[in-house]
Amino acid sequence: MATPATARRVFPFLRIAIALQTLTIFVQAVSSGLLMTSSYGETLHSAGARVMYGASMLYVLAAVLAWKPGGGSPRPVLHASGFLVLASVQVAVGIAHLPSVHLPLGVLMFGLSLLALARR
Repeated sequence: MATPATARRVFPFLRIAIALQTLTIFVQAVSSGLLMTSSYGETLHSAGARVMYGASMLYVLAAVLAWKPGGGSPRPVLHASGFLVLASVQVAVGIAHLPSVHLPLGVLMFGLSLLALARR
């Protein structure tokens, strides 16, 4: 059983992970604009996609740590896992060059990530 000190230490990690994910998605929106207007935009957007996906995996890890050893609710694990699924779909439709799906999904992901951040 986790002590209250352990639980308090893990939950800020969850908030930091969600904030990092939200920030990386916002940076992806900015690099999307650069993708359409500059020669280096594709490189920046591609690198940002990897960072965003890593941030989504970090969110899952933080949620599991807040739940299992931290004594928190399992609900953030479900949210984080669902978000990782959305990130996977986002990467797939980006690689397939389907902007009609990729762009709205990016907006949805940013909104959901911002909502998760506000709830923490």
